[in-house]
Amino acid sequence: MPQPEPQVGLSLFSSLVDPSIPPGTLQGPSEMEPLLSAIVGDLVSRALSMVTQRYLQSKGAEEEKLQRLRAVLLRIDATVEEAEGRHITNQAMLQQLQMLRRGMYRGYYTLDTFRYRAHRDEADGKASTRRSLALSRFSPSSSRRTSSSVCDAQRMDLVLDAGSCNNLDKMLSSLERMIGDMQEFVMFLGSYPRISQQPYDAYLFHDQVMFGRQMEKETILSFLLCREAARNGSLGVLPIIGPARVGKSTLVEHVCLDERVRRRFSSIVFFSGNDLNGGNLATLKGDMDEETWRGLYTSAASHLTPGSKIILTSRSEKIASLGTAQSLVLKFLSQEAYWYFFKTAAFGSTDPGEHPNLAALGMEIVVHMNRSFVAANTVASLLRTNLDTRFWRRVLRCLRDFASKHLSMFGEHPTNLLQKDQPVYMWTMAKTSNVVVMRDIYHEPSPKISEVPRITAQDVLSGRVMSEGTFQAVAWRSRIPPCYTYLVSFIVSRTDKHAVLGKKRSRQERI
Repeated sequence: MPQPEPQVGLSLFSSLVDPSIPPGTLQGPSEMEPLLSAIVGDLVSRALSMVTQRYLQSKGAEEEKLQRLRAVLLRIDATVEEAEGRHITNQAMLQQLQMLRRGMYRGYYTLDTFRYRAHRDEADGKASTRRSLALSRFSPSSSRRTSSSVCDAQRMDLVLDAGSCNNLDKMLSSLERMIGDMQEFVMFLGSYPRISQQPYDAYLFHDQVMFGRQMEKETILSFLLCREAARNGSLGVLPIIGPARVGKSTLVEHVCLDERVRRRFSSIVFFSGNDLNGGNLATLKGDMDEETWRGLYTSAASHLTPGSKIILTSRSEKIASLGTAQSLVLKFLSQEAYWYFFKTAAFGSTDPGEHPNLAALGMEIVVHMNRSFVAANTVASLLRTNLDTRFWRRVLRCLRDFASKHLSMFGEHPTNLLQKDQPVYMWTMAKTSNVVVMRDIYHEPSPKISEVPRITAQDVLSGRVMSEGTFQAVAWRSRIPPCYTYLVSFIVSRTDKHAVLGKKRSRQERI
């Protein structure tokens, strides 16, 4: 019968560790426990030391890259600010400026993602938007997801991707190449005249500058100031196309306040939808066929002097065929640019770096606002008055529920419904059973102080005003010429009778 083999390995190792034990002596399990414990402890200690060392090395490398990114962004930021203070007419230069600006927004978005990612879960409480969005992709109701919810998920994916080390390397490499390629741009920049040093033109205060629209502004200026030869009394026509409340009319009126435009034309007339109530002008409210437009164009040409210009603004792409110049398409800001805009609006003169928890919450808040200018200014104004983490967290939860409720009930984001002039169930921080419905968003050009409602949208959102009834409130007062005041209509009631009827009527109208 074969004898069991002795535990040679353990015996030999034991004798090497403790020379006092005679060679060949076998030890029992109880005698080996301290030895094994010491061995395991030593291995764990070495492993932890190695992991810690690698982590510190990676953190050191990451911090070094973030410092480089900050330095690159400061150089790009200074160049963009200098360029925005000059009247650039060359389209190639404008395109380069647009590339620099986009790179700057993406770079700051990446930098902020790394700076505030450690505070995101802490600031957002128990559950974060990232987890809720990730779970929604695998839920049974995922087949009902709309384009708006897909966009929300994509925007949150952008936050996650911006915080990856791979993206940091790519972003840093891209911006450093951009810096290296802009020497000629900086050199030619000095040949363009400076713009009159007015606050809304010279400084990047969000409420005093047409944010992110310099290229579009210069395109309109170029069209208006170009003295092309008049042929048979023809008029220049520039179509501007874009979704509701993207800033089409505001941009046109802003450009028309430029001194060069004022000197160029003896009169400037604006027609809005409210002005076009009768006659042939009423057809401008909707899509026009070529014959109708030809009649209107001929009539205008017979009454206007040669060199006169027409600018058409519409949500419909069909007006592109009516222009003598290439149509200008306005889009909402990218998510990176929208965060840059919102951050400036929400923190004002306060450094976001001093409030990392709030900045982390802010990056999640913008995901649920669908890049709406009115929403950004309204919510930012509310947040700016209370730099408290619990307050911002409540706003985030309200916005999250606000978007989720409308996506579930109507299949669309509430801002999309408002763009279609549909009412929405508005969110409020008040603990009340009353139903708040917002029906209309409209603007008035610089109304008198006595004509402006005393109630603000922030009063309703914060719960300071919850009295039943129908009333108007100020959402935002723009300081950008022509200085519109944006107003909203609220209905506060104990039931949602009026809101449901409004929804049903709206849906029937669409059908």
